Amino acid sequence: MWHFYEGYPMEICYIDSDGTLNFIKLGRDFEKDEVFQAVVPANCWFGSYLPENSDYALVGCTVSPGFDFEDFEMAERDELLKLYPEFSDIILKLTH
Repeated sequence: MWHFYEGYPMEICYIDSDGTLNFIKLGRDFEKDEVFQAVVPANCWFGSYLPENSDYALVGCTVSPGFDFEDFEMAERDELLKLYPEFSDIILKLTH
């Protein structure tokens, strides 16, 4: 679960199990569809970023069940581009 505390709105994007790209705006302006808290579903590839001209965002992330590095997998750019070529813009933006 992501939590927004202070600063500029932050974007979270994730590709769900159906292969759909979803966006969540963390922030405090409900009229702009921003939320204080958001859950990224399990087994999704996700990333986050600050929109251009944003200085900072203070956010937190709570994981459940407890986080274990043995279960952690960092996405590989080339693999994601093969699986989801239609999302190449966001994949290239958020990976190295």
